[in-house]
Amino acid sequence: MKTLVTGGAGFIGSHLVDRLLKDGHQVVVLDDFSTGRQVNLATASENPNIAIHQTDISNFDRITPLFENIEWIFHLAALADIVPSIEAPLNYHRANVDGTVAVLEAARLANVKKFVYAASSSCYGIPDQTPTPENASIKPMYPYALTKHLGELCVMHWNQTYQLPCISLRFFNVYGPRARTTGTYGAVFGVFLAQKLAGKPMTLVGDGEQTRDFVFVSDVVDALVRAAESKIHGEVFNVGSDGTYSINRLASLLGGETVHLPKRPGEPDCTLADIGKIKSVLGWRPTISFESGVEIMLECIDHWKDSPVWDEQAISEATQSWFKHLGNSASDDSHGSS
Repeated sequence: MKTLVTGGAGFIGSHLVDRLLKDGHQVVVLDDFSTGRQVNLATASENPNIAIHQTDISNFDRITPLFENIEWIFHLAALADIVPSIEAPLNYHRANVDGTVAVLEAARLANVKKFVYAASSSCYGIPDQTPTPENASIKPMYPYALTKHLGELCVMHWNQTYQLPCISLRFFNVYGPRARTTGTYGAVFGVFLAQKLAGKPMTLVGDGEQTRDFVFVSDVVDALVRAAESKIHGEVFNVGSDGTYSINRLASLLGGETVHLPKRPGEPDCTLADIGKIKSVLGWRPTISFESGVEIMLECIDHWKDSPVWDEQAISEATQSWFKHLGNSASDDSHGSS
């Protein structure tokens, strides 16, 4: 089977590419390498069944010929991170909305059999209920969350209007080897591992008792493949670990000194997916425990040796836009974390 992966050089995308090649697929990768890394595909690139194209997914005329004879599409390409989305919302709209529409239309013209979209649980904002089901209120707090949800709405529209068989998977806090190591302040695992390697204290936001639904990347890849294999379409599914774990617990498992930073507005005290729907409909369930996942991350810690090391001052400077633009909206929300 010939399968296309957008964002295939990224963190989750490269793990998906490895899985698809292992399963015997011919794989076409589209990535502009703005955040994806060649090294993530170092092993895969030696496989004769892969074709890698450096391209902007928003360029419809450029990408359309690459969809010939494609049966499955996994659309993972996106701009991520909170602060850059606040500072450059147009870039995020172009990549996450316009780019998604271009990929959808190319997929429609190619008559693909299944389109799987990587959505984000950030669409729930500060959720009204935990565990959070798929029909919970949608309250994006910043442009990244908004544009990823707009992308999902486009995906569901193409499913409804053009009968393009689509599924959207809302990922919670995905972690694992190859997690992004860009110069942007972001996901806690990369920040902590780089700090640990440098012998610096891990920076905990607030009291560290906030919890996150950390789900391991191999489980997420399995969810993606199951979604593509299924005959289901027009549905949205949460993808989480069936648990939620405090940042203090993460720091304890990693081991090392810690220092506390001011609590930030717009961040939930708890993220926890209700995964009952994906369990019952797709038969998927997570298999990697949090403790096992953290152990794997420690075994791969050298991956973060060249990552930026964030200290209190650097984080304060990097999150100025966060406090400036999210502070008021969060304080107006009775569920706010500030």
